[in-house]
Amino acid sequence: MKKINSLSGLVYSTDPNFKIQEESIDVETLPTSKQKLKIKLETKHRAGKAVTLISGFIGKQTDAEELGKKLKSFCGTGGSVKDGEIIVQGDNREKIKQWLNKNGYPTA
Repeated sequence: MKKINSLSGLVYSTDPNFKIQEESIDVETLPTSKQKLKIKLETKHRAGKAVTLISGFIGKQTDAEELGKKLKSFCGTGGSVKDGEIIVQGDNREKIKQWLNKNGYPTA
């Protein structure tokens, strides 16, 4: 899948000093007590295998990846962080909820 930049149709520039400026959105990571994370089980588009989705994390991608790594390690399973959602393999809703509450994350 090819990423499309938002240069409003710019294809070519004759200016030798032209540089594409990436749009950078700086999102501050909310403190753990302000995060409102939602935990749900999903099997859609996963060949019938269950995964636990944690959504609602507001912050930097690196912080979400760090949280995902801690959750995967705690559950002893694999997973990933994609599109603002933390994906943990298997039905680990109760384990994840306990870990999040223990570490100051309120869950819905």
